[in-house]
Amino acid sequence: MGAGVACAMGCTVGQGLFALSAGSAIELRQRVAASQQRTADDLRIANEENAQLRRSMLDLSNQIEELRDEVAAMRGQGEELAHNLADMQRSQEGTTQVADERLGSADSTKVTVDGKEVVAEPAEKQEFDVALVALRKGDVAQAQAGLVSFIKHYPQSGYKPSALFWLGNAQYALHNYLDAEASFRALVTTEPGHLRAPEALLSMANCQVELMDVRAARRTLEDLVKAYPGSEAAFVAKERLGKLK
Repeated sequence: MGAGVACAMGCTVGQGLFALSAGSAIELRQRVAASQQRTADDLRIANEENAQLRRSMLDLSNQIEELRDEVAAMRGQGEELAHNLADMQRSQEGTTQVADERLGSADSTKVTVDGKEVVAEPAEKQEFDVALVALRKGDVAQAQAGLVSFIKHYPQSGYKPSALFWLGNAQYALHNYLDAEASFRALVTTEPGHLRAPEALLSMANCQVELMDVRAARRTLEDLVKAYPGSEAAFVAKERLGKLK
Protein backbone atom coordinates (compact mmCIF):
# COMPACT_ATOMS: atom_id res chain seq x y z
CA MET A 1 0.00 0.00 0.00
CA GLY A 2 2.77 2.36 0.83
CA ALA A 3 4.39 1.62 -2.48
CA GLY A 4 1.18 2.38 -4.35
CA VAL A 5 0.75 5.65 -2.57
CA ALA A 6 4.31 6.65 -3.39
CA CYS A 7 3.79 5.75 -7.03
CA ALA A 8 0.61 7.70 -7.22
CA MET A 9 2.23 10.72 -5.66
CA GLY A 10 5.18 10.47 -8.07
CA CYS A 11 2.85 10.38 -11.03
CA THR A 12 0.95 13.39 -9.77
CA VAL A 13 4.15 15.41 -9.30
CA GLY A 14 5.39 14.40 -12.74
CA GLN A 15 2.12 15.46 -14.35
CA GLY A 16 2.32 18.80 -12.53
CA LEU A 17 5.83 19.41 -13.70
CA PHE A 18 4.87 18.51 -17.28
CA ALA A 19 1.93 20.86 -17.18
CA LEU A 20 4.13 23.67 -15.81
CA SER A 21 6.77 23.05 -18.44
CA ALA A 22 4.19 23.12 -21.25
CA GLY A 23 2.69 26.35 -19.93
CA SER A 24 6.08 28.02 -19.77
CA ALA A 25 6.85 27.01 -23.33
CA ILE A 26 3.55 28.43 -24.55
CA GLU A 27 4.17 31.67 -22.70
CA LEU A 28 7.70 31.85 -24.07
CA ARG A 29 6.45 31.29 -27.59
CA GLN A 30 3.89 34.02 -27.09
CA ARG A 31 6.56 36.41 -25.84
CA VAL A 32 8.82 35.57 -28.78
CA ALA A 33 5.92 36.05 -31.16
CA ALA A 34 5.04 39.38 -29.56
CA SER A 35 8.69 40.48 -29.75
CA GLN A 36 8.89 39.45 -33.37
CA GLN A 37 5.69 41.34 -34.09
CA ARG A 38 7.04 44.45 -32.40
CA THR A 39 10.27 44.11 -34.37
CA ALA A 40 8.31 43.70 -37.57
CA ASP A 41 6.19 46.73 -36.71
CA ASP A 42 9.28 48.78 -35.89
CA LEU A 43 10.92 47.69 -39.13
CA ARG A 44 7.80 48.55 -41.12
CA ILE A 45 7.60 51.98 -39.49
CA ALA A 46 11.31 52.57 -40.11
CA ASN A 47 10.92 51.56 -43.75
CA GLU A 48 7.97 53.90 -44.13
CA GLU A 49 9.94 56.73 -42.52
CA ASN A 50 12.94 56.00 -44.76
CA ALA A 51 10.71 56.00 -47.81
CA GLN A 52 9.21 59.34 -46.73
CA LEU A 53 12.70 60.73 -46.13
CA ARG A 54 13.84 59.58 -49.57
CA ARG A 55 10.81 61.23 -51.14
CA SER A 56 11.53 64.44 -49.22
CA MET A 57 15.18 64.39 -50.29
CA LEU A 58 14.13 63.78 -53.89
CA ASP A 59 11.72 66.71 -53.71
CA LEU A 60 14.46 68.90 -52.20
CA SER A 61 16.89 67.85 -54.92
CA ASN A 62 14.32 68.71 -57.57
CA GLN A 63 13.71 72.10 -55.95
CA ILE A 64 17.47 72.81 -55.84
CA GLU A 65 17.77 71.90 -59.50
CA GLU A 66 14.86 74.18 -60.35
CA LEU A 67 16.51 77.01 -58.39
CA ARG A 68 19.75 76.45 -60.28
CA ASP A 69 17.89 76.64 -63.57
CA GLU A 70 16.18 79.86 -62.46
CA VAL A 71 19.49 81.39 -61.34
CA ALA A 72 21.11 80.43 -64.64
CA ALA A 73 18.20 81.96 -66.53
CA MET A 74 18.40 85.15 -64.45
CA ARG A 75 22.16 85.31 -65.00
CA GLY A 76 21.62 84.96 -68.70
CA GLN A 77 19.02 87.71 -68.65
CA GLY A 78 21.38 89.92 -66.63
CA GLU A 79 24.21 89.36 -69.10
CA GLU A 80 21.90 90.10 -72.00
CA LEU A 81 20.68 93.25 -70.26
CA ALA A 82 24.25 94.38 -69.59
CA HIS A 83 25.15 93.70 -73.22
CA ASN A 84 22.14 95.68 -74.42
CA LEU A 85 23.00 98.56 -72.08
CA ALA A 86 26.58 98.58 -73.35
CA ASP A 87 25.36 98.64 -76.95
CA MET A 88 22.96 101.45 -76.09
CA GLN A 89 25.71 103.43 -74.36
CA ARG A 90 28.08 103.00 -77.30
CA SER A 91 25.34 104.04 -79.68
CA GLN A 92 24.52 107.08 -77.55
CA GLU A 93 28.19 108.06 -77.30
CA GLY A 94 28.55 107.75 -81.05
CA THR A 95 25.46 109.85 -81.62
CA THR A 96 26.66 112.47 -79.15
CA GLN A 97 30.08 112.61 -80.78
CA VAL A 98 28.56 113.05 -84.23
CA ALA A 99 26.25 115.76 -82.89
CA ASP A 100 29.16 117.52 -81.19
CA GLU A 101 31.22 117.35 -84.35
CA ARG A 102 28.35 118.76 -86.38
CA LEU A 103 27.74 121.52 -83.88
CA GLY A 104 31.45 122.26 -83.69
CA SER A 105 31.78 122.40 -87.44
CA ALA A 106 28.71 124.62 -87.64
CA ASP A 107 30.05 127.07 -85.05
CA SER A 108 33.72 127.05 -86.07
CA THR A 109 35.08 129.25 -88.84
CA LYS A 110 38.31 129.30 -90.81
CA VAL A 111 40.49 132.35 -90.29
CA THR A 112 43.98 133.36 -91.39
CA VAL A 113 46.40 134.52 -88.70
CA ASP A 114 49.99 135.51 -89.54
CA GLY A 115 49.74 133.74 -92.88
CA LYS A 116 48.37 130.53 -91.37
CA GLU A 117 44.81 129.26 -91.84
CA VAL A 118 43.27 127.97 -88.63
CA VAL A 119 39.83 126.87 -87.43
CA ALA A 120 38.45 128.83 -84.50
CA GLU A 121 35.24 129.13 -82.54
CA PRO A 122 33.53 132.54 -82.49
CA ALA A 123 34.22 133.02 -78.77
CA GLU A 124 37.86 132.03 -79.28
CA LYS A 125 38.32 134.53 -82.11
CA GLN A 126 36.56 137.27 -80.17
CA GLU A 127 38.76 136.84 -77.08
CA PHE A 128 41.93 137.02 -79.17
CA ASP A 129 40.71 140.07 -81.10
CA VAL A 130 39.77 141.92 -77.90
CA ALA A 131 43.30 141.45 -76.52
CA LEU A 132 44.88 142.73 -79.74
CA VAL A 133 42.59 145.75 -79.83
CA ALA A 134 43.72 146.63 -76.31
CA LEU A 135 47.37 146.34 -77.41
CA ARG A 136 46.81 148.59 -80.44
CA LYS A 137 45.13 151.18 -78.22
CA GLY A 138 48.15 151.22 -75.94
CA ASP A 139 46.42 149.46 -73.04
CA VAL A 140 49.37 147.11 -72.65
CA ALA A 141 48.45 145.79 -69.20
CA GLN A 142 44.95 144.91 -70.38
CA ALA A 143 46.38 143.27 -73.48
CA GLN A 144 48.80 141.22 -71.38
CA ALA A 145 45.99 140.01 -69.10
CA GLY A 146 43.77 139.22 -72.08
CA LEU A 147 46.45 137.20 -73.87
CA VAL A 148 47.36 135.24 -70.73
CA SER A 149 43.66 134.44 -70.26
CA PHE A 150 43.31 133.44 -73.91
CA ILE A 151 46.22 130.98 -73.79
CA LYS A 152 44.78 129.47 -70.61
CA HIS A 153 41.31 129.07 -72.12
CA TYR A 154 42.51 127.79 -75.51
CA PRO A 155 45.84 125.98 -75.03
CA GLN A 156 45.47 124.11 -78.35
CA SER A 157 44.25 127.09 -80.36
CA GLY A 158 45.65 127.86 -83.79
CA TYR A 159 45.94 131.41 -82.50
CA LYS A 160 48.35 130.37 -79.75
CA PRO A 161 51.67 131.07 -81.57
CA SER A 162 50.49 134.59 -82.45
CA ALA A 163 49.15 135.04 -78.93
CA LEU A 164 52.57 134.12 -77.51
CA PHE A 165 54.29 136.61 -79.83
CA TRP A 166 52.05 139.52 -78.86
CA LEU A 167 52.11 138.51 -75.21
CA GLY A 168 55.91 138.68 -75.32
CA ASN A 169 55.72 142.17 -76.82
CA ALA A 170 53.28 143.32 -74.12
CA GLN A 171 55.50 141.89 -71.38
CA TYR A 172 58.57 143.56 -72.90
CA ALA A 173 56.76 146.90 -72.98
CA LEU A 174 55.93 146.45 -69.29
CA HIS A 175 59.62 145.64 -68.57
CA ASN A 176 58.75 142.03 -67.65
CA TYR A 177 61.82 140.83 -69.53
CA LEU A 178 62.04 137.35 -68.03
CA ASP A 179 58.39 136.63 -68.82
CA ALA A 180 58.76 138.12 -72.28
CA GLU A 181 61.82 135.96 -73.00
CA ALA A 182 59.86 132.87 -71.89
CA SER A 183 56.92 133.74 -74.17
CA PHE A 184 59.16 134.27 -77.22
CA ARG A 185 61.06 131.05 -76.45
CA ALA A 186 57.79 129.10 -76.18
CA LEU A 187 56.78 130.30 -79.64
CA VAL A 188 60.11 129.38 -81.26
CA THR A 189 60.25 126.01 -79.50
CA THR A 190 56.70 124.89 -80.34
CA GLU A 191 56.34 126.53 -83.77
CA PRO A 192 59.79 127.03 -85.33
CA GLY A 193 58.22 127.33 -88.77
CA HIS A 194 55.82 130.08 -87.76
CA LEU A 195 55.94 133.41 -89.59
CA ARG A 196 56.74 135.23 -86.35
CA ALA A 197 59.53 132.85 -85.24
CA PRO A 198 62.46 134.99 -86.60
CA GLU A 199 61.04 138.12 -84.97
CA ALA A 200 60.54 136.17 -81.74
CA LEU A 201 64.24 135.23 -81.68
CA LEU A 202 65.25 138.84 -82.30
CA SER A 203 62.95 139.98 -79.46
CA MET A 204 64.42 137.25 -77.25
CA ALA A 205 67.88 138.71 -77.81
CA ASN A 206 66.53 142.16 -76.87
CA CYS A 207 65.20 140.72 -73.58
CA GLN A 208 68.58 139.13 -72.84
CA VAL A 209 70.34 142.43 -73.47
CA GLU A 210 67.97 144.15 -71.06
CA LEU A 211 68.76 141.41 -68.53
CA MET A 212 72.50 142.16 -69.03
CA ASP A 213 73.13 138.67 -70.45
CA VAL A 214 75.11 139.69 -73.55
CA ARG A 215 76.55 136.22 -74.10
CA ALA A 216 73.05 134.69 -74.28
CA ALA A 217 71.94 137.50 -76.60
CA ARG A 218 74.84 136.76 -79.00
CA ARG A 219 73.96 133.04 -79.05
CA THR A 220 70.33 133.86 -79.79
CA LEU A 221 71.27 136.22 -82.63
CA GLU A 222 73.65 133.63 -84.09
CA ASP A 223 70.90 131.00 -83.92
CA LEU A 224 68.58 133.41 -85.69
CA VAL A 225 71.01 134.05 -88.55
CA LYS A 226 71.65 130.32 -88.91
CA ALA A 227 68.01 129.19 -88.76
CA TYR A 228 66.43 131.99 -90.82
CA PRO A 229 69.23 133.38 -93.03
CA GLY A 230 66.95 135.06 -95.56
CA SER A 231 64.68 136.84 -93.11
CA GLU A 232 64.64 140.55 -92.32
CA ALA A 233 65.17 139.64 -88.66
CA ALA A 234 68.41 137.85 -89.63
CA PHE A 235 69.65 141.01 -91.40
CA VAL A 236 69.02 143.07 -88.25
CA ALA A 237 70.66 140.33 -86.15
CA LYS A 238 73.87 140.56 -88.19
CA GLU A 239 74.06 144.29 -87.55
CA ARG A 240 73.54 143.85 -83.82
CA LEU A 241 76.14 141.09 -83.62
CA GLY A 242 78.67 143.60 -84.93
CA LYS A 243 77.83 145.98 -82.10
CA LEU A 244 77.70 143.44 -79.26
CA LYS A 245 81.03 142.71 -77.62
